[in-house]
Amino acid sequence: MTAQDLPEPGRPVLERFAAKPVAVVVLVQAAVLSALSGRYGFHRDELYFLAAGKRLAWGYVDQPPLTPLIARASTAVFGQSPAGLRVAATVCGAVAVLVAALIARELGGNGAAQTFTGACTALSGFILGVTHMFATPTLDLVAWLVLAWLVLRMLRTGERRWWIAIGAVFALGMYNKWLVPLLAVALVAAVLAVGPRRMLAGWWPVLGVGLAVVMALPMLVWQARNGWPLLTVAGGISAKDGASNRVQFVPDQLLYISPVLVPTMIAGGLRLWRDPDVRWARAFPLAYLMLCVELLASGGKPYYPIPMLLVFVAAGAPATLRTVQRAGAATRTAVYAAFAIGAVISLLAGLPIVPASALNGPILALNKEQGEQVGWPNLTATVAQVWQQIPPGERAKAVILAENYGEAGAVEFYGDRYGLPQPYSGHMSYYSWGPRPTR
Repeated sequence: MTAQDLPEPGRPVLERFAAKPVAVVVLVQAAVLSALSGRYGFHRDELYFLAAGKRLAWGYVDQPPLTPLIARASTAVFGQSPAGLRVAATVCGAVAVLVAALIARELGGNGAAQTFTGACTALSGFILGVTHMFATPTLDLVAWLVLAWLVLRMLRTGERRWWIAIGAVFALGMYNKWLVPLLAVALVAAVLAVGPRRMLAGWWPVLGVGLAVVMALPMLVWQARNGWPLLTVAGGISAKDGASNRVQFVPDQLLYISPVLVPTMIAGGLRLWRDPDVRWARAFPLAYLMLCVELLASGGKPYYPIPMLLVFVAAGAPATLRTVQRAGAATRTAVYAAFAIGAVISLLAGLPIVPASALNGPILALNKEQGEQVGWPNLTATVAQVWQQIPPGERAKAVILAENYGEAGAVEFYGDRYGLPQPYSGHMSYYSWGPRPTR
């Protein structure tokens, strides 16, 4: 390590990692997620990932290969059931909590701040939702948090060798979803703007980028040979939903992360920008603003930058805890009550707690994905009833045509019990998979 790589004066000395209390948070989180993982049923996206996992490739029309690969592996090991698939989601949730606590430590947080950050992460409505079911946002959450932690660690220590790990995680993130380049562009631009710029100098950044390219090359080659379909689909989604995403961008982020945590996030962002002790991390609030500009311009979904908000929660945790400790008894009681109410709302919105028959407007308004986890076996049973009405002599020429990948995935997964043939669909990768002969 050279002299210029040594940490600058004023940078925080790391507190001891709060392994035991953070482990308790992780264990409780894993227990709750596991207990509820079999409720309702597969989400339509999960059925689609299982179908893609049966057709492993270096890429698909609408997604990279990592999520289908893990879906196949998880169900192969733990069983072809929602609970079996969602073991992977539970593991991702545990990793997210652990990394969020490490981010709090990186920013000088003591054991209480680390535990608070981990608990806030575990109880955030969005995190509960994406770690209950297994989907691309589940892995994206982990990739973004790990990248944020690695970048913070590099900026704090001045050790540019972290570029190798950053490049590797970036490539893995690309294998899940092509959103990490937005984060990378924002962070690099912010470091160029406010420093420390020397982190972008020398050969280590080049080696990190080179490693990322080499690791991602098979996927990029597949996309190039197939006409870059992922970019086409992304453009179509932006054109379809871009306007509503822009209108909902700010309010949805506050709802996803929990309104109770807004003061903590604001305090964290201001601390990173103003506090001399963490001046080396002031690129993060600027990067978040740049990321929001990127997403608003492209019509990206409001939940994309949620991991960056968790960084602000980690940064604001010490101030929040100090404020609560210094407050009077009545104020502390009000704060605790607010956090309890926020946690209950997040749990109801993110997890299948109420009976499926009781899903209603308020819950679906908070998280419409709850409704996408019910009814697929019944839909397949209805299709089977119609199929049986076709004269036996005509079934050899008959096909099942689904409107979208959710319907097709349901018929493909549940259809075996009824002897149904492979469904067709023109939606997403089902189009590229093409017709299959009937059974």
